[in-house]
Amino acid sequence: MRFQSSVPAATRWLRWRKNAQHGYSTQAADTPQFPLEGIKILDLTRIVAGPYCTMVLGDLGAQVYKIERPFGGDESRKWGPPFLPNSSDSVYFMAANRNKKSVCVNLKTGREVIYDLARKCDVLVENYVPGKLDEFGLGYDTLKSIAPSLVYCSITGFGAVGPYRSKPGYDVIAGSMGGLLHITGSENGPPAKVGVAITDIATGLFAHGAILAALLQRYRTGRGQKIDVNLFSTQVACLINVASNYLNANREAKRWGTAHESIVPYEAFETRTGYITVGCGSDAQFVDLCRFLGVEELAQDERFVSNPARVAHRKELIELLGKIIKRKTSAEWMDLFDGASFPVGPINGMREVFADPHLQAIGLVKTLQHPTAGEVKLVGPPVVYGESRNEILSVPPLLGQHTDEVLRGLLGYGDEQLKHLRETKVIQ
Repeated sequence: MRFQSSVPAATRWLRWRKNAQHGYSTQAADTPQFPLEGIKILDLTRIVAGPYCTMVLGDLGAQVYKIERPFGGDESRKWGPPFLPNSSDSVYFMAANRNKKSVCVNLKTGREVIYDLARKCDVLVENYVPGKLDEFGLGYDTLKSIAPSLVYCSITGFGAVGPYRSKPGYDVIAGSMGGLLHITGSENGPPAKVGVAITDIATGLFAHGAILAALLQRYRTGRGQKIDVNLFSTQVACLINVASNYLNANREAKRWGTAHESIVPYEAFETRTGYITVGCGSDAQFVDLCRFLGVEELAQDERFVSNPARVAHRKELIELLGKIIKRKTSAEWMDLFDGASFPVGPINGMREVFADPHLQAIGLVKTLQHPTAGEVKLVGPPVVYGESRNEILSVPPLLGQHTDEVLRGLLGYGDEQLKHLRETKVIQ
């Protein structure tokens, strides 16, 4: 059970700084706590980017109150099949909503409830089109006057300014307009979407980092602030070297399949049973690859002796390597390459991913009990802290599962107040 401190989070932080400055221990022996223990998140987000952000904060110990539309909830609850057994919730919803409490409040008629929650919370995260929450009296300027220390994070498609500010945004649209689909896919094929909502995920991670920075600044100043994070800017920022090539060398990007524009060999090769991916980021690694393949002479060939030479003679080299690698199975190559200096790995399907002995050894997949579906499995946090906790404590909630618990326990609402709110359809 998560420890609930009666000391305000800001006060605990100041104590920590004082102890740290004087060289005192800031962690009780053998009692690791969550880094964000005591921080409360008012989560008005739906779909992927926002929920992913708040899930990461929840893994770190923040108490996340997921505000959902009564009798409907987060749209991703319906994004199936597949659905959970004995439940109307999709399996998709499970992926980004653990460690949260579901509270059903109608934002159009329940703003006073949101005001009360905002006064108790440290952070508000929302992902509505800019201006929509202002219509409900829940915009930043209003909430700032009610809770001056609140960190208010808006996650949108295109940001709060600019000609596209009012456009709705989904991952694939940001990926299309931000160049990702243009550079994804086989060299001579059509544009392709990445297999997961990677722009949503990156946006959620940027937002989570921005929130942590804003909380740190709040502990210095005592003031909250507005944060704007958007899918389009995130996607363009994630172009990294592709953007730099265009901006500084005027080089238009193209699709390379699994290959790399500037490094050769660095791509997938067909084997007798599937594919493996090989990457040689240095000349020494290429020499080692040639040694493992039994073609040491290729490393001395003037066409392949350096990475720029290999890039210039990409077609010839890849054809030579491809013929050799196709002679054995993926498993045979992985056994043969054991101990190699260059990175190499098989292209796995989901069965192989979750049967991987390394994945099983590190215990990344967690098994928990769901209130209606029974045993469910979730991929846990990928980050491990030496002196802090970062873990799954609860499965994604049922719709409205914690409405009464939160409104009673956190806000002190009584029976008559809850009855009135239900009769007026403010809460579920």
